[in-house]
Amino acid sequence: MEILGYIGALCIGLILGLTGGGGSILTVPILVYIMLINPVTAAAYSLFIVGTTSAFGAFQNSQKGLVDFQKGFLFAVPSFIAVYLTRRYLVKLLPDNIIENPFVLTKGTFLMIFFAIIMILAAISMLKKKKTTTTENIDTSIIMLVVQTFFIGIVIGLVGAGGGFLIIPSLVLFAKLPMKKAVGTSLFIIAMNSLIGFIGDVQNISIDWQFLLLFTSISIIGIFLGIFLNKFVNETQLKKGFAYFVLLMAVFILFKEF
Repeated sequence: MEILGYIGALCIGLILGLTGGGGSILTVPILVYIMLINPVTAAAYSLFIVGTTSAFGAFQNSQKGLVDFQKGFLFAVPSFIAVYLTRRYLVKLLPDNIIENPFVLTKGTFLMIFFAIIMILAAISMLKKKKTTTTENIDTSIIMLVVQTFFIGIVIGLVGAGGGFLIIPSLVLFAKLPMKKAVGTSLFIIAMNSLIGFIGDVQNISIDWQFLLLFTSISIIGIFLGIFLNKFVNETQLKKGFAYFVLLMAVFILFKEF
């Protein structure tokens, strides 16, 4: 099972490198169900793994001019504040038993069910046919941008996913970036969000650094492999297949938790 978990780590990086998002959504299920780590700790570990792996991917893409740092910072600041506050305070404030009557719902189960719902929404988003959108009708006000990215940060903080499936559409619609640049910039934002969110966890949990660094290193190898293979793979077919896999995994999580 442990070997299977490390193969999963390679797949996380591989999918991040190929699509700029999505691979991170596998991290928590792999850590919880294969490596048998507590869901709250798994979400924290996921932030470090995804953040570090995405940072390497963002660096690779920046070498090709595919990262818009100015717009990346504009999107990242509200969301990483939300991620940090969520991991530092909100997760700690959640009681061990969210519901006690008429049934018991623990914090760990609540986080996994919430994560499964996010996975279903992500899969639907990936499967939905993209409509050509004119930017004239889109409200790009700073207030709307801040509220949206802050909300994304709360979701990332709660589930420990990178949030690329939420960030990339925002970069295309609101920042008007072309798709390839949105993917590269997304990795930069994911790296900032995740690593700053992880700082909020360092003060709350005990960390097995030996395991975490080994798992992350394998994931980093995966992202370099993914970036290399990106030139040869049909991205549309890959995203479609991955979306069905995410949907299947979400159903598995809900079945397992209920």
